[in-house]
Amino acid sequence: MEEYLEFAKDIAYQAGKIMIKYFNQNNGASYKGDKTIVTIADTEINSYLIKRVKEKYPEHSVDGEEEQFGKSNFVWVCDPVDGTAMYARHIPVAVFSLALVIDGVPNVGVVYDPFTDSLYTAIKGKGAYKNNEKISVNDYTLDDIRTVCHCDMWSKAKYNVCKVFEELRKKTRLNDIGSITRASCLVATGDYSLTIFTGTEHKHCDIAAVKVIVEEAGR
Repeated sequence: MEEYLEFAKDIAYQAGKIMIKYFNQNNGASYKGDKTIVTIADTEINSYLIKRVKEKYPEHSVDGEEEQFGKSNFVWVCDPVDGTAMYARHIPVAVFSLALVIDGVPNVGVVYDPFTDSLYTAIKGKGAYKNNEKISVNDYTLDDIRTVCHCDMWSKAKYNVCKVFEELRKKTRLNDIGSITRASCLVATGDYSLTIFTGTEHKHCDIAAVKVIVEEAGR
């Protein structure tokens, strides 16, 4: 797993360079069939990941938000740019996300925020880290003045959680920073107390990496 983590970290740093490269340029933003945004950075990073996996682990597969490769029990699940709507508008909250999922379970997770040079990592059963420093979730109660929670709405979500948001709003602060992955990393560091994500269809790419990161931060 350590070898897989080092591979994922290397990919993440290269992805960050690509994100920064196109951030202040014409990033080629366009709308996909599902009316979500895609940029040049999304497609270039996704293609780069597939190239690297083919070279290093040709028996593995890639399930990227923009492109897929192969079929295997070892799957590299990637969201090249989570928070693309913000990124396309030159708002620096987007991140790169990559997980190694083995037999349906995320075992390695890496998230990289190139705007703050923050690398979040975890191996299942070995804790979670930010830039090699161990991180953990907080233990605040909802009515603690320090508590801030994140909410994310997805138009095609199977679940309607508006009533949940209304109840939470009575006890705590709610906001949406535009990236569920970035927000989940803030849960892992204890800056957010929770995040609610209603995404369902084709949204596993968004949360595969942070699933293991947040779970390990809560150990």
